[in-house]
Amino acid sequence: MTSSTRENRKPEVIRLTEKSELRREVEAIINQTQVIDIHTHLFAPAFGKLGLWGIDDLLTYHYLIAELFRSNKTTPESFWQMSKTEQADLIWKTLFVENSPLSEAAQGIVTVLSAFGLDPCSSDLREARSFFGSLQLSEHLSRVFDLARISDVVMTNDPLDEREAQVWESDADVDERFHAALRMDGLLNDWTNTAAKLAHSGYRVEDGGLSSKTVAEVRRFLDKWIERMRPLYMAVSLPDDFVFPDVDARDGIMREVVLPTAREHKLPFAMMIGVRRSVNPSLHSAGDSVGRADVKAIERICAENPDVRFLATFLSRENQHELCVAARKFSNLMPFGCWWFLNNPSIISEITRERIELLGTSFIPQHSDARILEQLIYKWKHSRRVISESLSESYERLLLAGRAVTRAEIERDITRLFSGNFREWVGLTKEEKTEQVESGDVVATR
Repeated sequence: MTSSTRENRKPEVIRLTEKSELRREVEAIINQTQVIDIHTHLFAPAFGKLGLWGIDDLLTYHYLIAELFRSNKTTPESFWQMSKTEQADLIWKTLFVENSPLSEAAQGIVTVLSAFGLDPCSSDLREARSFFGSLQLSEHLSRVFDLARISDVVMTNDPLDEREAQVWESDADVDERFHAALRMDGLLNDWTNTAAKLAHSGYRVEDGGLSSKTVAEVRRFLDKWIERMRPLYMAVSLPDDFVFPDVDARDGIMREVVLPTAREHKLPFAMMIGVRRSVNPSLHSAGDSVGRADVKAIERICAENPDVRFLATFLSRENQHELCVAARKFSNLMPFGCWWFLNNPSIISEITRERIELLGTSFIPQHSDARILEQLIYKWKHSRRVISESLSESYERLLLAGRAVTRAEIERDITRLFSGNFREWVGLTKEEKTEQVESGDVVATR
């Protein structure tokens, strides 16, 4: 064989035909593939104290606060009078020392501590506080992203929040790994108070009905913030009783303001549906709950607006099958993530399998919904494990049907699920560098 023949020879592609081999490849590829976390409540360092990180913030997360009251006689009233340090100490003592940390939220803390070489069996938080207190945020941030294998995150940004608005208007240097999402909750869920805020800011809006002047002014407000934030999409969290069409202010603003804005700016509109706010007000942010919603509302919106792209997730487990079926009927609908109370391994497994069976790889399997930086580590480590199992089973069924897969095909599929589908949906461009990597006789594309 001449040297030119060797140079021009394409690497041999070995098809994966053994179940054990398939599982090893899927797990390895999933663990090395970077993800875009498409919905978080994190903030770039430029937003200062709005960004939460460290052991006290991790332990006073509302999941663990709600769990605390099931295992401790402390009343919510006395809990809220404590300092954050005291709250964290109480939660650690109750859920991690006096009880085994078996819940998903508690195991998440164990995963985070273990990732940094900290003792998850410690009787107190001295070691953890000393560790996090010694960190520089910029270096810590990059380390967390590396541990979680995350390339980018999408924030949740509310221009009606004065603290956020000040940062955006200061032209602060926002870390390029953090992208904006324009939150619409105030406009769509609390129009009376939002109208007052807009009027106070100089916009000529009226609370009593949507006049053409009011519509134009709200559009002007959104245009301004879209230009400043450059969001990847607009988003809203909606209650379980959301319907479309309706006769309320929300319906009017959605039809006259939000959807035309999405269309003009070519921005997808994300709807997160099914929350019941303040079921137990004494728990503050831990007091929200879940309700089954009407998926027909999504179908009607997609049908009436075929030129607008929608992202959708539902909070209730019972809505997941209907959402998958709806996505089969409307190509402008992208299901995403296992939101909030669904972010448990058993439910992620069920939902991911169901979506693969109905939608192939044309969905976004997960987002972290993280509010504290280090949650990225555990939420993605735990989710990757479950997604790997679900995808492996799908490939095994394909193998039983008579069709093997290559490592390159698996890499292609996982890249689509973890970043490609979202990039295409929101128009997030990236200079792609593709190289052929030869590992033994198995060809991979990175």
